[in-house]
Amino acid sequence: MSLNRDGSILATTCKDKKLRIIEPRSGIVKAEGACHLGSKASKVVYLGATGKLLTTGFSRFSDRQYSVWDENDLSAPVYTDTIDSSSGIMFPFFDPDTNMVYLAGKGDGNIRYYEVTEEAPYVHFLNQFLSGNPQRGLGVMPKRALNALNCEIFRFYKLHATKGFCEPISMIVPRKSDQFHDDLYPDTASAKPALCAQEWIRGQNAMPVLMSMKTGKQQALNISSIKQRSFSKLNEKPAIDNNKRKFMFLSMETIPDYRPKDLMAEKNQKTTSNQTTKFQQLQQKFSGNDVHNDVTVLREINNVGDNMPEHELRKAYQAQSDEIRKLKKQLVNSEQRIKELEEQIRKLQTKP
Repeated sequence: MSLNRDGSILATTCKDKKLRIIEPRSGIVKAEGACHLGSKASKVVYLGATGKLLTTGFSRFSDRQYSVWDENDLSAPVYTDTIDSSSGIMFPFFDPDTNMVYLAGKGDGNIRYYEVTEEAPYVHFLNQFLSGNPQRGLGVMPKRALNALNCEIFRFYKLHATKGFCEPISMIVPRKSDQFHDDLYPDTASAKPALCAQEWIRGQNAMPVLMSMKTGKQQALNISSIKQRSFSKLNEKPAIDNNKRKFMFLSMETIPDYRPKDLMAEKNQKTTSNQTTKFQQLQQKFSGNDVHNDVTVLREINNVGDNMPEHELRKAYQAQSDEIRKLKKQLVNSEQRIKELEEQIRKLQTKP
């Protein structure tokens, strides 16, 4: 939907493929007509104070098209043209200062722009902005915030469909002069409202309040009027509290540890180095086999007490040696089986 220049009439397109002119304060439908015949959504925008509307939609053959309408006669468009055969919905953006309309499709990477005139065919193609990144949606910067020194006449904010960021796109007229150009920047709508809500509801209409686009000195910022907020460090304590904590620590009673030294020495007796040394001594004493510091044997020997007889230590060591020997044999058999399977796979691959 789109309001006209003074806010007295509202134009809408609906799912029933109808274009309507509505008086927004009373809800009366002043005019109605068949819009684009395609099944997808249509969009409409007022072409300033010319009394014309521009709609974008799809034909019955799913071709994208735009139409120009007279607000006093919606029985048929005054002009219709086909754009292309893409499937993205077209969004129209009109600039009343330069009488240009921009058409951007959802999922497209380009933005087409046209000049609007008072004579048929009313809309004339100028050029297009090309990009390889599709767009999900577009926003527009108000005209009063554009850079007039760079001849920027329109600025989009493109929301990328595949990337998570918003990209500004500026429409710039290529001129070498850095001076202000009156033909590019006529007086534009300002931020001041022409009517309040109560006045509009009572039936008053007014054109937008205009402002000059000529650049001037910006108002200096009054630093003294800004309230400075003081930030204190988190959990910051005064020096007096820190001194109190120190004296509290010094005044605490010291509790001595009366545990015997023999208990502490016995607790730290079996270290990793001692355990490894014990295992190596037993290995040299009972066998000449190299067990390569097996972890299982080391754990079994560590569980044996220091006062165990020599024959029991020999028996435990022999049991672990037999288990290691069996594991080595299984490992050799597994490696042979792997080689046999690899040879069979190689033969199957070489067969035609």
